This record gives sequence, C-alpha cells and structure tokens, in this order.
Amino acid sequence: MAHPAVTSAVTSVVTSTVSSTVAVLERHLTLYRRLFWASAFSSFLLPVLFLVSIGLGVGGYVGDLDGVTYLQWIVPGVMASTAFQMAVGETTYPVLGDFKWTRGYHAMRATPVRIGEIIAGQVLFMVVRVLPQTVVFLLVVLLFGGLRSWWAVVTPVVCAAVVVASALPVMGFASRIDNDGYFALLFRFVMIPMTLFSGVFFPVAQLPVAAQWLAWASPLWHGVELCRAATLGVWPPWPVWAHVLCLLGWAVAGGWFAWRGFTRRLAV
Repeated sequence: MAHPAVTSAVTSVVTSTVSSTVAVLERHLTLYRRLFWASAFSSFLLPVLFLVSIGLGVGGYVGDLDGVTYLQWIVPGVMASTAFQMAVGETTYPVLGDFKWTRGYHAMRATPVRIGEIIAGQVLFMVVRVLPQTVVFLLVVLLFGGLRSWWAVVTPVVCAAVVVASALPVMGFASRIDNDGYFALLFRFVMIPMTLFSGVFFPVAQLPVAAQWLAWASPLWHGVELCRAATLGVWPPWPVWAHVLCLLGWAVAGGWFAWRGFTRRLAV
C-alpha cells in the first residue's frame, strides 16, 4: 500500500499538471474566439465544398472504386486530410509567432506552467477544434449517403489521433527555426505530397513501390485507412493495432522532438 505522503505528492503533481494544461487550453480558446467565424470557412465549409465537387462531380466520371461509390470512398480521406492540414497549419506560424513575435510562450514560461504542459495544452486545443468539426462533417456526409457503417462514429477519435501525431513533429520543427520562409518548404515538400499520396484520392497500391513505402510511413495514411475502414464497415489492409501503433509512434517521437525544441528555445 502506497504511503499517504507519496499518494498526496502524486495527486498534487497530477492536479497541477491538469490545471496548467487546461489554463493553456483556455488561453488558445480565448484567442480563437476572435477568429472563429473567419476560420469556419476553411475548417468546415471548404471540406464540404471539396467533397461535393470531387466526390459527386468527379465521382460521376470515376464510378465505383473497390465496390463502393467514389463519394463513399473519398469521405474518410477528406476527413483525415482536413485534420492533418489543420494540425500543420496550427503548428507553423502560430508556434513561431508565440516564440518570435508575441512571445506568448515566454510569458507562459514565466509562470509555473511547464514546457510539457504548454505543448499538451496547445495540442489539446487542436483536438477540441477537430472533434466537433468532424462530427458536423459526418452529419453532412450522412445526408449525401456517404456513410455505409455505424462504425463511422469512431472517426472523430481517429482524426484526433491524426492531429496529435501530425502536430507534435511540426511543433518541434517550428520551435527550431527563426525564419518563416521554411514553412513554404514544409508545405510544398511535406504537406502537399503527403495529402496527395496517402490514399486520400486513390489507392496507394497504384503508386510505385518506393512511393508506397513513403505513404506507409506517414501518419496521414494510417488515419485515412482507419477512417475508411470505419465509414465503410470493412477491415483495413493492415491490422488495426499496427495503424494505432504507427500513430502512437509518431506522437511519442514528435512529443520528444517538440519538448526538446521548446526547451532549447525558451532557455535562451
């Protein structure tokens, strides 16, 4: 049985960590309140318009794919890629800005909030954003007949996992640069290729073997496959635990990378 003093100390640490993380989350939500309507278009309406134009428009020429309509096939890819793009967008300029321009991280570091809590609070903010966005998107897709299984209800959780696995490595990258010109390289050579070649628009099996290996290594492909398996009610080509393990690996490695970057930057 644990000593009462040890139990009390652990409880105090956990309470402090949760309180500080929630405080960081509240800070981001307060700032986001001013931008809510401006971001609603890019966060929700754009994916819906994209789904209608590509899923219904182009889908009329593509026909069925793997035994389902192209609309049903592309829905999970659009969901996962939207979560991925939001994660990258929210961890580039906002992160560099809080280091270089507004110095928000320095202000937080001057309080009892620790670096891990700063990172966790910001990632939690992105998860809070993506969950309702995905739920509303699912309701819209349901009206278009884009869902084939009630397992689709787990896709918000998958999209949240994609956000965490994608956001943390980019946060680490943003914490190590001092020139926002590097983000153009990140968008052109990482985000756009990953979106195009991670099974969002067509099966990865159609790519050359070398490109397939790159797709398999990306967190987005694993998110797309899990979302597709859920919305179609089928098993993914890889075991579910393998996809989950890959997303977890990206999150753990990215978390360490981000923590190291924040520690070095805020120590100056």
